[in-house]
Amino acid sequence: MEGQDCIFCKIAAGDIPSKTIYEDEDFRVILDINPAEKGHALIIPKKHYADIFELPEDIAASAMVLAKKLATHISGVLGCDGFNIIQNNGEVAGQTVFHFHIHLLPRHKGDSNQDTMCWNHVELSPEELEGICQSLRLQG
Repeated sequence: MEGQDCIFCKIAAGDIPSKTIYEDEDFRVILDINPAEKGHALIIPKKHYADIFELPEDIAASAMVLAKKLATHISGVLGCDGFNIIQNNGEVAGQTVFHFHIHLLPRHKGDSNQDTMCWNHVELSPEELEGICQSLRLQG
């Protein structure tokens, strides 16, 4: 979906106007045009990567450093009570634009999304938990 068909590629390249709050060689950070809250921003790499699985490790690291920098800045300017940093991968996980991006979502006590960032918990036996732990253990 890179190039002509990807709206985030067009925004990142400056071909579609946006409310840009930060830009460097690798990223453009814009205000979301359909924000969940005041100050909701998106970190968009200038190069196309569909999701985190395609993202090179150096760009992933830079994106998280940038997320921290922008979360700190936005929180200071808007006086936030909290902050969500959200990144979805795949349709089933809520990804709607298939160009890697990170949502920066400032939070205030009593905001309209106060309890919407939750999920249901599953019950696992100690044996199930141990089996999952063993199968997922990654050697460093």
